[in-house]
Amino acid sequence: MSSVSKTSGAVPVLLPPFGLGASLRRIGALVRRYMYLLRSSGIRLVELIYWPFLQMLTWGFLQKYLAGTTSPLVQAAGVLIGGVLLWDILFRSKIGFSTTFIEEMWSRNLGNLLTSPLHPFELVAALSVWSVTRLAVSMIPVAVAAYFIFGFNLLDLGAALVAFFVVLVLTSWSLGLLSAGVILRYGLGAEELAWSLAFILLPLSCVYYPVSVLPDWLRPISLALPPTHVFEGMRSILLHGVFDANELWWALGLNAIYLTVGYLAFRWFLQSARVNGTLLQLGE
Repeated sequence: MSSVSKTSGAVPVLLPPFGLGASLRRIGALVRRYMYLLRSSGIRLVELIYWPFLQMLTWGFLQKYLAGTTSPLVQAAGVLIGGVLLWDILFRSKIGFSTTFIEEMWSRNLGNLLTSPLHPFELVAALSVWSVTRLAVSMIPVAVAAYFIFGFNLLDLGAALVAFFVVLVLTSWSLGLLSAGVILRYGLGAEELAWSLAFILLPLSCVYYPVSVLPDWLRPISLALPPTHVFEGMRSILLHGVFDANELWWALGLNAIYLTVGYLAFRWFLQSARVNGTLLQLGE
């Protein structure tokens, strides 16, 4: 994998290959490793589908019950199920990113990876690709089940679904980078952050209700979060048949800021761990 690029006397000095091709090979090697781990464990596959399927059933039956009431809002088919499925896109992508990173620490492999020619951005890229792969494995069967059990078709969102998907995944990566950086700094004792960080956004992102129900002082905070614009856009489509592109552009712009901050924070924490010599001693 390495190439001889210069010599020191008669002794060849091996330097790692550089360039886009070499980066893609390293990223691909990591993704293949994660794929083999998932493929070797049926329990991992079941766990990926179990929780989103349970959530979909719970909220789907609630939606079916509320549909018999007189409120025009609850009779809007798919509002609750759509919120559940879109929220799970963010949450499952975040968990896929964070869990894979933490597993490298559990196996004491993170130090080995970062003393190899692997660059930090390549590790982040591999984690990001794998989070989307895990997301597809978990969400596609659940979305199909929602269609056959409750008649809700996620594809009814049309082209906006792709935009919503991109926004939510980008948000999950920024959260994943932040939690990974904190774990690098404080060790596995902070791993609870990997599971709980996304839930901080749940009440503020207005997954199940519009921004208008929040107190006036809380609305600017809610609107500063990219997922809020996704769920507002979803309700606009399902309730009024209108897609507001401004919501999408706001979400993408905010994501660009949060992703940059998240990656810089991750790099800073990683460099700090290297300087302090804690990469091989990360624990509770």
